This record gives sequence, C-alpha cells and structure tokens, in this order.
Amino acid sequence: MLQPIIHYGIHFGLPLVIALLFFKAFWLKAYCIMILGILIDLDHLLADPIFAPNRCSINFHPLHSYYAIVVYLILLIPKKTRLLGLGLTIHIIADITDCCLM
Repeated sequence: MLQPIIHYGIHFGLPLVIALLFFKAFWLKAYCIMILGILIDLDHLLADPIFAPNRCSINFHPLHSYYAIVVYLILLIPKKTRLLGLGLTIHIIADITDCCLM
C-alpha cells in the first residue's frame, strides 16, 4: 500500500520540492523539465510483458541500465543539462526505492 505512494511521491513530489527550493524564479519550468524524466519509462514498451508488478526496472530496461544511469549523472554537471539530469536521476531514485520495497 505504501509502495506506490512512496514511488509516485518521489516521481512527482521530489521534483516539486527541488524546483521550489532551488529554482524559485522559474520553478514551474524547472518542475516541468524534471517531470519529463518520466519519459524514460517508454523503454518498458520493449519488455514482454510490458508491465510486471514485481520486476525491478533497474538494469532490466535499456534506459534504466547502469550505463544510462552514468549518463544521467554526467548530465547533472553542465548547467544547461542540469534540470534534465535531475529529472532523470530522480526517476532512477524512485525506481531504486521501488526495487528496495519489493
């Protein structure tokens, strides 16, 4: 019961908190960019079955691989890609948390 609340709380709540705390002047834009990190879930469409409730996404789907995670962390460094990197990294944090709660 708590697992989906925590998972989606991280997906949508953590970017909001970060946007409000660190990007006050353009918090809505920052929030929307970070939320775009959810698009990496499109790689779930490559899996069979597409949704498996007890499957950990980390290192199973291509955009959730360890190699992809390294790229997301590198995106945190340049200022121009930082928000996208934050969104992708927060998405991975949510999925890692989900895996730990399984």
